[in-house]
Amino acid sequence: MNIAWIIVVLLIIIFLQGMLYSKFGLKGITYQRAFKQDAVFEGETIEMVDEIANKKLLPIPWIRLESKMSPYLITQLKKEQLQQGEMFHRTLFSLLPYQKVTRRHRLIGAKRGYYPLNTVSVTTGDGIGFGEVFDSFEASTAVTVYPKLVPLEDIPLPSHSWLGDITVKRWIVEDPFLQAGIREYQQGDPLNSINWKATARTQSLQINKKDFTADHHLMIYVNFDTNEDIRMPIEQPEMVEKGLSYAASLANYAIEQGISTGFGCNGYFVEPFTNTTDRIKPSVRVAPSNSGQQIAYILDAIAKVKMDRSRNFRAFLQEDIDQGLTKTDMIIFAIRRTEKMEKQIAQLEGLGNAVELVIIGEEQEKGAEADAS
Repeated sequence: MNIAWIIVVLLIIIFLQGMLYSKFGLKGITYQRAFKQDAVFEGETIEMVDEIANKKLLPIPWIRLESKMSPYLITQLKKEQLQQGEMFHRTLFSLLPYQKVTRRHRLIGAKRGYYPLNTVSVTTGDGIGFGEVFDSFEASTAVTVYPKLVPLEDIPLPSHSWLGDITVKRWIVEDPFLQAGIREYQQGDPLNSINWKATARTQSLQINKKDFTADHHLMIYVNFDTNEDIRMPIEQPEMVEKGLSYAASLANYAIEQGISTGFGCNGYFVEPFTNTTDRIKPSVRVAPSNSGQQIAYILDAIAKVKMDRSRNFRAFLQEDIDQGLTKTDMIIFAIRRTEKMEKQIAQLEGLGNAVELVIIGEEQEKGAEADAS
């Protein structure tokens, strides 16, 4: 056989295998993707698992998976590499007949948010690379990144704040009808609280420990306003993010102390959690509670808030005034204070609420002044 026939045979083989992979390359291919964690805190590691299988006799020399992914789900925490918009996550496999391959990817949640992954684009072809076939598979999964929690002492609360060691005394009173076990007698405890059976058993004075009943609620608000026109973008999103981190941290502390705590802001939820076609989307409100699941509800709500406004903060506060909100203590984190806000705070206080306004950024200004002096 001369060289010409060898070339013809090779071309026929190349053509036939190209036709074979074009028709059957993606047949019997299955793909699944999932995050090992439903939610993590900002800066923590997330494990994403790809699982692809070839359920046919024909081997796959190469198959490429591509999916859009937020730049805030990154392989290493280098903020200078973050870009706006989405980027492509690519994975390359080769599959033997009836083989299943699992790969694990370690990502970092670099920023608070809700990150869904929907479809994945699949490309394969023959071993020589003369032809390719494309398709997309449904592989929906999502991960929620909670805001970073900071120590309570890092939150710029006023020095006269009711928080700290006096929180429980300020917010919670003992209920004489609720028992929460026993404890050792301390100086100042009433004698009628002594548990004589426990005292005899332990040979030391023991008193009945009372449970607590909350008489107030705490609402933590974050003001997204940086200007009056809600059609304008938020000018200092990093400061609003800091306010959300403060709110999450304060809510976590308060709920640990048994305080009935809620959250609100004049932003709105990202899709698909804003199920409305109204021009003005509902603002975010989590009713106060001290249940075991409350902190998860608040963290989840904060994570899924879009960096945008549904209404001005004065309209947000006006809802509380119109509803006659009372017996509620409020902490408001805001970038600036306005005369209109001060007037609404006075109205809320007139209804029987206690309101503290915390200006985000003032702690940096005070620190800079201290360094300069």
